[in-house]
Amino acid sequence: MKQLTQISIASLLLTLTLNTTALLAQSAQPATGPTYQNPLPIAFGDPYVLHVKGDKYYMYGTGGSAKNGFAAYSSADLVHWKDEGQVYHASNSNGWSDSTAAWNGAYWAPEVYEYKGRFYIFYSAQWKENPGKELENFRIGVAVSDRPTGPFTDLNNKPVFDPGYPVIDANILFDKNGKIYLYYSRCCYKHPVESEVADWAREKGWFDVIEESWVYGVELKPDFSGVTGEPVLLLRPPVKMDDKQSEWESRSVTSKEINRRWTEGSVAFKKGDTYYMMYSANYFGGRNYAVGYATSKSPLGPFTKAANNPVLQKNVENGGIVTGTGHNSITYSPDGKEMFCVYHARTSETGEKRVVFIDRMEIQEDGVLVVEGPTTAPQAVPGSR
Repeated sequence: MKQLTQISIASLLLTLTLNTTALLAQSAQPATGPTYQNPLPIAFGDPYVLHVKGDKYYMYGTGGSAKNGFAAYSSADLVHWKDEGQVYHASNSNGWSDSTAAWNGAYWAPEVYEYKGRFYIFYSAQWKENPGKELENFRIGVAVSDRPTGPFTDLNNKPVFDPGYPVIDANILFDKNGKIYLYYSRCCYKHPVESEVADWAREKGWFDVIEESWVYGVELKPDFSGVTGEPVLLLRPPVKMDDKQSEWESRSVTSKEINRRWTEGSVAFKKGDTYYMMYSANYFGGRNYAVGYATSKSPLGPFTKAANNPVLQKNVENGGIVTGTGHNSITYSPDGKEMFCVYHARTSETGEKRVVFIDRMEIQEDGVLVVEGPTTAPQAVPGSR
């Protein structure tokens, strides 16, 4: 009798499971399956995720289906994403960029923030004011909308500010002290820097000069109309060859890939009394693109790079299929308990196409930042651990 009861219960459970699965398959709502898998079917570079409380997640990035602007996706669970179409068009009434310039105007690295009931998109593009006919004439702009899906209109018919050199990769920190900070990367373009790595490259006969990009921070005016004070240098590639960061941040040069060292794609956030700044190094179009981080007690530094860098890098040397991991943002699971690193990468299957990955990350009790990636195997959906 006991055996028959167990069999009946098992049959009932199996029937319930099959019925539930069928209902989920027919439902228009996002599935709540137990696992998801990288990469996501989104061909974006520089992915940025905004979580609107009481609403959804919205993802913005470089490329995708957008032309002369930016597209967006939405999701309720960070796993299933809906294409929201193009949300920013460079041809808006206050557009200041040049869509005919190199890289089709270079509409790169959008990040969207909710502020006082409105939504602001910060991005990089080629500035149409270019009397010197510079190939790289990138500046940072900001546009506004009443909705996260746009349409966004530029606040002004000019960039946020002009530092006198090309800049990309805007990132904003709304600090608890009430101030707002803009972080950006000065481009490598026409920025040769002397270092032991540059000396080494010359001695090898590979490159005459090594150009570098550096991350700066500056206070932003509350209305986003400009900046307050002068930009402060926060991060740059190591000068010395024996610097513990030099090996991984110099791979584009030491592999003879290109005569540039990058520090870009910064993302700043605060945990406790510590400011964290994640950043990407190496050629963004290559296999060695990787992510590190630095910490500070002040939003404008000084920042100290972490001993466990890089925290995200290619895994092909360990039997994996992922390369070019970089330019990340961070977000949290729907229940707010899990922290996630959102980034782009390439795989042996996607080739040169950049696709989106989402992997868990955490700040350990000792303050060490760890990213559990890159992964391509099935893993628990966000908020299910």
